[in-house]
Amino acid sequence: MKGLSRLLRAGEDAAQGAGAVSHEGLLPDEREFQYAAKMNNLDTMEKLFKKNVNINAVDTLKRTAFHFAVAGGHVSVVDFLLHHKARLDMADQHGLTVIHLAAWTGNLDIMRKLVKAGADQKAKNEEGMNVLHFAAQSNSIKIVDYFLQDLHLNDLNQPDGKGKKPFLLASEKGHVDMIKNLISLKLSTSEKDEEGNTALHLAAKNGHSGVVEILLEQWEEINDLNQNGETAFYLAVEGGHEKCAELLLEAGSDINVSTQSNSSALQVAIQNGHLSLVTFLIDKNIDLVAKPERQETPLHLAADLGNVELVELLLKSGCNLKTTDKHGKTALATASRSHHALIVDMIIKAERYFAMKQTHLAHSGNGSDFCVSFKQDHSTQTKQIRSSLWNLAYNLLKPREWKKLAVFWKFTDEQIKAIEEQWTGKKSYKEHGNRMLLIWLHGTLLVHQNPVKHLYEDLVEAGLQPLAEKIRASVSIGMDSRKCVIS
Repeated sequence: MKGLSRLLRAGEDAAQGAGAVSHEGLLPDEREFQYAAKMNNLDTMEKLFKKNVNINAVDTLKRTAFHFAVAGGHVSVVDFLLHHKARLDMADQHGLTVIHLAAWTGNLDIMRKLVKAGADQKAKNEEGMNVLHFAAQSNSIKIVDYFLQDLHLNDLNQPDGKGKKPFLLASEKGHVDMIKNLISLKLSTSEKDEEGNTALHLAAKNGHSGVVEILLEQWEEINDLNQNGETAFYLAVEGGHEKCAELLLEAGSDINVSTQSNSSALQVAIQNGHLSLVTFLIDKNIDLVAKPERQETPLHLAADLGNVELVELLLKSGCNLKTTDKHGKTALATASRSHHALIVDMIIKAERYFAMKQTHLAHSGNGSDFCVSFKQDHSTQTKQIRSSLWNLAYNLLKPREWKKLAVFWKFTDEQIKAIEEQWTGKKSYKEHGNRMLLIWLHGTLLVHQNPVKHLYEDLVEAGLQPLAEKIRASVSIGMDSRKCVIS
């Protein structure tokens, strides 16, 4: 938040002497006086005061020695400046006065002194923030109680320049104690800021699960929308905040809600690469079907991004691989167009695997596909056969023979086209053949067949007997297929 960052520069830089503090434009004594205030050096300040230094001198950021003293929490320096009638009402270039800095630091002793000396209790900075805003934002509970319970300035509870009341600012920053305190003071609110965000939106967006949990105890409109059509649940997912998302779902948030731009929670989780949240949403039975108005499945998005882990997760979830987007493209075509060869091969493996399941060729089990992997195989168990397939593709197969085998093994035209899309030159057919053979190997191993035996027999049946003999000579036909597993 811009107001917070400015306050930090005013407060922390003054207190710590960071580079953002500028003493240019000051006379030497004035510069030394400000530095002494910042460093809590009262002796130097008294010495310079006797030399008639201007105690209200401002640097190029319009900050006075008083700003630095309050930001640093230096009570004795504050007393010195108050005793010598230093001005309380001077605002820096962002409209920050000393009373704002006292609220931010939470120093009640200094705040009482400033109020007693006549500081403007209702002063606002250039973004419309008063002491209550700053106190709520920095979790300064004692300051809030002082202004509301001792001074009874309840009219400070108003929106700042961005429409945020103190309750919203505290929620945005995740201050559980402040939220509880404001609720007890009856200053909680379901009002929205200028972007249509409620306190629940802001807490969920920033991952403050403790605040979300408190707010849900009294919240009614769980699926309330901000100006972008986003719910608190959507914002939690967008930010990658799984705990907040879980709390909101348990409270009744709509898991399948879409924003004004027709983006779903699952889509935004995929776009932001939040793998654990994608897993969480799938476990919660989020809709994997494309929205009619967008006609783009989560798999299309993951394939276009080239995210192997997300594609793997979605493929295991059994999403519809034949669904097309608004351009009539399947996820396979999307991956091919984006030149993500690994994704292309994964989707083809999945298509062939699920086709085998439909024809009862796959091994029986509990129905779950999460034990299957469609990723590239790097296992030591299959190293020998993979090496033989590489040799077959790169040294033995002629340019058109890999496609002859692909057709024999019932690769579809779309699958063959998708493999060919990744063209790198006249010898691309070698890589195409190797990829096709590895895809075939994946399916063969999943049905627990001996890949060497089947490769030999299929090469013979496909009219490539000379190649079959060379393969048999390079790899033992008695290879135990049970040792060839997909890891």
